[in-house]
Amino acid sequence: WETVLQTYASVFERELAKLMQQAIEKHKEELSSGLSIQTIESYREKVGKLAGLREALELFDEANDIVSKRERGL
Repeated sequence: WETVLQTYASVFERELAKLMQQAIEKHKEELSSGLSIQTIESYREKVGKLAGLREALELFDEANDIVSKRERGL
């Protein structure tokens, strides 16, 4: 049962990271094209979402590093 949970968690982590990266790319494209930006408020919203996703991805990577080090006994 533990192996199933570890496999699920591993697949979940990869998918979550991939979805976050795709969302980051989408927001970057929208900002660079400017087509979906009609007001300064929508610009700020896109920039805020992009910053939030980047920070979340950094925290995700940091958490993965911490868990990995614990598992290796470091």
